[in-house]
Amino acid sequence: MAAKQIKPTESELEILRVLWDKNQATVREVHEVLSEHKDSGYTTTLKLMQIMFEKGIVKRDDSSKTHIYKANVSRENTQQQLVGKMIHSLFGGSSTQLVMQALGNHAPNKEELDEIQKLIDNLKKQ
Repeated sequence: MAAKQIKPTESELEILRVLWDKNQATVREVHEVLSEHKDSGYTTTLKLMQIMFEKGIVKRDDSSKTHIYKANVSRENTQQQLVGKMIHSLFGGSSTQLVMQALGNHAPNKEELDEIQKLIDNLKKQ
């Protein structure tokens, strides 16, 4: 499935974050992580993951009784797609406005500033 076609919902993104962190997981494992900070039922998680499988967002190994799910989209591609959409729709295509807003709402630590500076330095070399 092409990255352009993947438009995960907020709930699907929460499931994807668990799968990206764990590499693979059962519905029960995903639900346990989600229920640490969100009140939702097991059947809701199961249904969402079934829908995600139908959309092609996750893969499912059903060779054993307990199905094992894996993300079928990369974290990086999903982030790029969603940030690109956000830049276009919220910031009128201006990545500068996005960065200024992000840095204005979150004070980066020294390590983050060093990473940002490296990125800026690399962009200037291009």
